[in-house]
Amino acid sequence: MLDSKPLLFPTEFPAIERQSLMTLQVNLGYRCNQSCIHCHVDAGPKRPEVMSQETIEAVLAFMRRGGVTTLDLTGGAPELNPGFRHLVREAVTQGILVLDRCNLTILDEPGQESLAEFLAEQHVEIVASLPCYLEENVDGQRGKGVFEASIRGLKRLNALGYGDETAGLRLNLVYNPLGPSLPPPQGTLEADYKRELQARYGIRFDRLLTLTNMPIRRFGSMLQSKGRFREYLGLLKSAHQDRNLQSVMCRSLVSVDWRGYLYDCDFNQMLDLPLNGERRLHIAELAAGDLEGRPIRVGEHCWGCTAGQGSSCGGALA
Repeated sequence: MLDSKPLLFPTEFPAIERQSLMTLQVNLGYRCNQSCIHCHVDAGPKRPEVMSQETIEAVLAFMRRGGVTTLDLTGGAPELNPGFRHLVREAVTQGILVLDRCNLTILDEPGQESLAEFLAEQHVEIVASLPCYLEENVDGQRGKGVFEASIRGLKRLNALGYGDETAGLRLNLVYNPLGPSLPPPQGTLEADYKRELQARYGIRFDRLLTLTNMPIRRFGSMLQSKGRFREYLGLLKSAHQDRNLQSVMCRSLVSVDWRGYLYDCDFNQMLDLPLNGERRLHIAELAAGDLEGRPIRVGEHCWGCTAGQGSSCGGALA
């Protein structure tokens, strides 16, 4: 794999600082049942990295100290971590909103037969990857049969009440471009998704979140191999909007890797840019309020979060 990290520094991206911490985004491991070409984590079935139970307990201990309102679980496929359900239950008991970044096909995996019901029982908000409402586009990006399995997963979640406003079970879908381009306007695309998924499959959901592909790891390597890395970076920089700097996720979120070390965001985690510089800071060392006012480590990849409508783990910013 071609390394894009040396191409991201130095940078002219504006300096930004942290605000109060609201969201803890925890990567439970890089193991996944899929291997997607756009994946900035380079996740896959053969990745061995999995968060230990000891580190999960350190995450729970930090949340008990107060301040965090949202626990955002990611991977890989976070559900493949043996401690996933324990972490979810304990966080819910603390009154924390839990988000599960689910690839939908995990609901079909052996050993996960009761996963959908568990998520519904715990009122976990699902953020589900579905890069298109057309089968050929999804299978082209994620592998043959992924779209069909994703539709089965969505129907199962709908049957449990997800996507039904009266049930209080939120189901959000995530779109990312199939190649080196910016996402279209989120509102317009959401309307298209809702119309097509309802008409074709009877599927309902709450919101569509549009994410920009980051020029790092697997996607960055693909851009380099095709000679389009500089072109894509130029697209991101030319579409930068200063107003998006106020809402980028790294100002109120901290990313925790599978070992428990901290980063300003998930992308910095994948680039091995620790939050504290040379000395890595572990979740067990962190106290509530420690991060406010600290400078955020930035690079050329950060233009991806401020381009156009802006992009964060919560979708468009503008």
